[in-house]
Amino acid sequence: MAIKNEPQPPRSRQIGNILLLVSGVFLLINLFLPGLFGARIPRVPYSLFIHQVQDQEVARVSVGQNEIRYQLKPTEGESDALGQVLATTPIFDLELPKLLEANGIEFAAAPPPKNGWFTSLLGWVIPPLIFVAIWQFFLNRGGGPQGALSIGRSKAKVYVENEADRVTFADVAGVEEAKTELVEIVDFLKTPQRFTQIGARIPRGVLLVGPPGTGKTLLAKAVAGEAGVPFFSISGSEFVELFVGVGSSRVRDLFEQAKKQAPCIIFIDELDAIGKSRATGGFYGGNDEREQTLNQLLTEMDGFGAGDQTVIVLAATNRPETLDPALLRPGRFDRQVLVDRPDLNGRLAILEVHAKGVKLGSDVDLKAIATRTPGFAGADLANLVNEAALLAARNNRPTVAQVDFSEAIERVVAGLEKKSRVLNDKEKKIVAYHEVGHALVGALMPGSGKVEKISIVPRGMAALGYTLQLPTEDRFLMSESELQGQIATLLGGRSAEEIVFGSITTGAANDLQRATDLAERMVTTYGMSKVLGPLAYQQGQQNNFLGGDMGNPRRLVSPQTAEAIDQEVKGIVEAAHQQALDILTSNRELLETISLQLLETEVIEGETLHQLLAQVQPLETAAVAL
Repeated sequence: MAIKNEPQPPRSRQIGNILLLVSGVFLLINLFLPGLFGARIPRVPYSLFIHQVQDQEVARVSVGQNEIRYQLKPTEGESDALGQVLATTPIFDLELPKLLEANGIEFAAAPPPKNGWFTSLLGWVIPPLIFVAIWQFFLNRGGGPQGALSIGRSKAKVYVENEADRVTFADVAGVEEAKTELVEIVDFLKTPQRFTQIGARIPRGVLLVGPPGTGKTLLAKAVAGEAGVPFFSISGSEFVELFVGVGSSRVRDLFEQAKKQAPCIIFIDELDAIGKSRATGGFYGGNDEREQTLNQLLTEMDGFGAGDQTVIVLAATNRPETLDPALLRPGRFDRQVLVDRPDLNGRLAILEVHAKGVKLGSDVDLKAIATRTPGFAGADLANLVNEAALLAARNNRPTVAQVDFSEAIERVVAGLEKKSRVLNDKEKKIVAYHEVGHALVGALMPGSGKVEKISIVPRGMAALGYTLQLPTEDRFLMSESELQGQIATLLGGRSAEEIVFGSITTGAANDLQRATDLAERMVTTYGMSKVLGPLAYQQGQQNNFLGGDMGNPRRLVSPQTAEAIDQEVKGIVEAAHQQALDILTSNRELLETISLQLLETEVIEGETLHQLLAQVQPLETAAVAL
């Protein structure tokens, strides 16, 4: 796809530029007219003129309103006609005529200038021209083909078909279900008669919903590329302006432009910028402009007066729950296409697409990389491939190796390696036992993933070490015992510090936060509490317009229920903590062995780590529910 060239400036702008040029010429003539029509006369101070009068060196004086010209008496050997002519600036001096008369100097008032009519005409013509020129300057500064008058014009970028930059469905991977839904839109744009002859009506609006980075914008461009029709792209924030009525005017102009090029596609990115629900309280002022813009969009999508013009609106958002219900009713955005994070096969397909332009080594296994990147969106995987290529280039390798991808994954997940952050021996020992505690407990917990790496090399902003666990398969459901195992794994580091050092440090702050949040979700969201029963206690988060703190998920429950939730959360976390203590106590010798080896090598991974963790002895009560 290529951006369409801007149209030529309209005639009004050309006329304004001509006026600007003419006013500039007249201004220059007015400023430099005296120098163009005669030789410049030397000017002297008024005090010198008075001294020359008193010394009787002046022959005659011509007194004007803005200038006094006088001629000196000729010196010896010069005729009267050759006396030097000088000029001075007049000063309000009532004694000057008496002084001239007393010295016998001939004086008179200066005649009006021969070009007075021309100067007078310039005085009437130049100010209006200057005003018009300044106004035209600000019009041109307003942006767009008509300057400031184009403030109500749409800012949509128009893409037209270009084989070199054309995006098709072959360039989009990992969202097969979404592509299947959009194929129907392409077929309608290509052959609308096949649908209309039997009375079918294609959806006027299609809403692409999904997390950031999953490829919603790329899908919209692929639809336009497959159909071979013009593609208008605009962000929802570009409709919003300070001036009232600008947003609705831009919506009207956008649809007018689209109807002229029908069949075509309008793509509105970040639709929630203008499409938020209007039932969020009685707030006016700044929000009223957004509401008027939304109303105009709803009216345009109803299609009044559209006739046979085919204009399909694609929109994208990652917050569909905030959209106004009027946008989602049948006849508008009545079809929603989910563009979710890809599964294992989808990630593999995305990696293959982005790896086409990268020189890969013979040891690269894209499927293994896809397995190690659960939860990555398409943009994350594209960034991963680029990071691996940068690492290979930094190390002067001709191709990208598997080790580059492994390091790129760790950089994305844990952050940049901080080799300059040097820990003292005591802190390094605490971090080593802490990370080994995570690994030993995680090796026994069901559904917690396979431990692939233990490191005490600092990464990112706060991580002094990390334990990398990767799932062996994509999981969409978690059992109660698996969630309890995750909490125990999170508390394994703190438990190891208690057993080995008899005290605790601040290093477990993030682990405690994550464990508490997970336990609270088990109680308040998943209904995994025998005391509270199968109830959800977080409905209030969806009703922020009712008032209250959005960050407090329990504001709609009674004090007794809140206390019961606290007790249940505390019980789950303490039981998991005790389980981690028991596992590490029964494997104390292995904890010491792995920690000492980690202190020597700083990193343990691969087959060496798997052999060490295979020696972990499970508890006899490991299969018993907490």
